[in-house]
Amino acid sequence: MSATLPTVAAAIRDALLTPDPRAKAMATRKVARDWRLGRLDFAFDCAMPDRPAWPEHPELLPPGQMPRRRKGGSERGRIALWHAIAHIEFVAIDLALDMAGRFGAEMGRQFVSDFLWVAADEAMHFALLDRKLRRLGSHYGALSAHAGLWEAAHETRHSVAARLAVVPMVLEARGLDVTPGMLVRVREQGDENGARILERILDDEIRHVRFGTRHFDELCRRNDEIPQECWRNLVEKHFGGRLKPPFNDSARESAGLSRDYRAGIV
Repeated sequence: MSATLPTVAAAIRDALLTPDPRAKAMATRKVARDWRLGRLDFAFDCAMPDRPAWPEHPELLPPGQMPRRRKGGSERGRIALWHAIAHIEFVAIDLALDMAGRFGAEMGRQFVSDFLWVAADEAMHFALLDRKLRRLGSHYGALSAHAGLWEAAHETRHSVAARLAVVPMVLEARGLDVTPGMLVRVREQGDENGARILERILDDEIRHVRFGTRHFDELCRRNDEIPQECWRNLVEKHFGGRLKPPFNDSARESAGLSRDYRAGIV
């Protein structure tokens, strides 16, 4: 019976190759729902693309060419903040899809389930942020955006250990560190709707980092490696920079990412 089902790999690839942001978010949530309901076969019959399909806008710029975003409460500044967050969440959809599709055959069903859950969360976050931008009289794609977010995925495309070490355990963990400060600023501006969005994102990202940390730890232990030492080696090799404070240690601990992981690379 399973042979007649579409494969999970093909469904993930189709979502990755959907360029329109809203359509990608909807396709991603459908993949996650179909997988949860048993409508997709656990089979990997096609390769993931080297790069997902993206819309013509926003214009993607190298990090050094990105305009500096002011922290004030002007309308333009608020739009720039929410646009930047929306872009992070949009790329995060592709990061989670690619994780499940590229490494699922090697890592197993639970890995696929966890990262399709992450992808569905990121799609929901993007939908909330897209709606927020439209309420502010703007839209996703109206401003330029950071071009470097996919680079971590491309750099680690041949190693699930490296991908887990860098994407959930560095990049997403960084979101745990910086979101509380954004939450304070947004509340000071009287934007309770925005604060609720950030609270939802922060709660979900703790779970996302926990998924990554758990699978990383299990992988290291299967290979008779010490997770903290392996993580530090992979971050030094693939991330190309030291971790910088502040650190949200309570959120990191909740995600299983204890302080001893970053000893010596801060």
